[in-house]
Amino acid sequence: MSLITLKDLSLARSAPLFSGLDLAIAKGDRLGLVAANGRGKSSLLRILAGPEEATGGTVTRARGLVTAFAPQDPPERLLPMSLYDAVLDALDSEAAETESWRVDVLLDDLMVEESLRSRAVGSLSGGWQRTMLLARAAVVEPDLLLLDEPTNHLDLARIGVLERFLAALPRDCAVVAASHDRAFLDDVSTRTLFLRPAASADFALPYSRALQALEERDAAQGRQFENDMRKVRALRQQAAKLKNIGINSGSDLLVVKTKQLSERADRLEESVRPAHRERSAGAIRLANSGSHAKALVAIKDTMIATPDGRPLFRSGQLWIENGDRIALLGANGAGKTRFVTRLRAALGGGDPEIRAAASLKAGVSDQALSQLDGWPTPWAAVKGSSDAGDQLARTLLAGAGIASEAQSAPISRFSGGQKARLAMLLLRLAEPNFYLLDEPTNHLDIEGQDMLERELVAHGAACLLVSHDRAFVRAVATRVWVIEGRRLVEVDDPDPVFDRLMAG
Repeated sequence: MSLITLKDLSLARSAPLFSGLDLAIAKGDRLGLVAANGRGKSSLLRILAGPEEATGGTVTRARGLVTAFAPQDPPERLLPMSLYDAVLDALDSEAAETESWRVDVLLDDLMVEESLRSRAVGSLSGGWQRTMLLARAAVVEPDLLLLDEPTNHLDLARIGVLERFLAALPRDCAVVAASHDRAFLDDVSTRTLFLRPAASADFALPYSRALQALEERDAAQGRQFENDMRKVRALRQQAAKLKNIGINSGSDLLVVKTKQLSERADRLEESVRPAHRERSAGAIRLANSGSHAKALVAIKDTMIATPDGRPLFRSGQLWIENGDRIALLGANGAGKTRFVTRLRAALGGGDPEIRAAASLKAGVSDQALSQLDGWPTPWAAVKGSSDAGDQLARTLLAGAGIASEAQSAPISRFSGGQKARLAMLLLRLAEPNFYLLDEPTNHLDIEGQDMLERELVAHGAACLLVSHDRAFVRAVATRVWVIEGRRLVEVDDPDPVFDRLMAG
């Protein structure tokens, strides 16, 4: 029996986000929801949850269905509440009065420290806010649990907690998770819905296998499209010949026949155009200005410490050479951010234990996308970061997915995905030969992650990256550094490290 059924569902904003969507979610389903940024994933979750209406189609819910939705960000009214009270607030007044123990049990299951439970939601990190929103959704014991980007801002240990929590849910509880985290989707999903403006695709497979099936289907449709387009071209050629004959002979019948052939060609072309040909959310391009130096960065055996001087780990003697793509892994609090901060400061000179080659030109992107700070608009950012002329600046921004009408809009209004693509464009314009990237995939959709991976590999630029994105690290890293036991060590394979970090 289906918990919820969608029939011919459509949603349009300024353009169609999806249409003709048929979907049935049954007890126990684990559905991964995949689409580019801004293509309707969050809206579909809100339609499933109830507060948002579709443009067309029907939604049929099972009688008595209990649905719970964990959005990406907490509602403003929850920010002054303690984490504990924000979760308790999800219960009705009677349950909150008599069954508050459910909150305690749930927060224990999610490994929320006692010291965090009394803190105001607004003072918590993004990761702990996500945990609170998950707890609010789960505490009502739903039949259908809806999660919007649940791994954003979580480190690997917290992702491990999340995956174990989902695996331990009652067998008949269905979960729909919209996510750009490919490894997470592979771990938790048994079905995948690729949401598209038309002809959305639903496969009874986890993400990676579903993607392969989708690509095979798209390739087959592409071949069929080419065959059909040959028929369209033949019809148009016949129409053109008849038109010339009709004009020369003055035959009204041939003129009518010409019009019929042209209309038939138009209908055929419209009907066969592939639904999977989607407009990209914007390209990501990088650059590598190159360097003749063999070692771009040389690090002596140095102590990395907290701002107040507490030792975290020793680095050992290290080098970063041309073409190295190094992933830095470690538990939360091990010192990854302090190491990156120290390295970033040292690139400008003045640190006797970390030396950069004279030819090194750094491009830096942190979790907060600080390269956007100080620029009011995308136009100002590109013009202020390069000597690009007006036409080239417009072209660059359009290529990054920022339409002309948005190029002079405040950056503060942009989505996380738009900001991430603009930040990558500014990195490219800096023409670095060494990239220092802290969680670069945080706001990128899967298309953007794939582009960034290809660019880093294709250009051969050296980089040091900190990331909790397991698929990204596997695809990009040529070397892996791990902070373990107050030492920085190099390992050959990141997967055992991922396993240890996720096990907590």
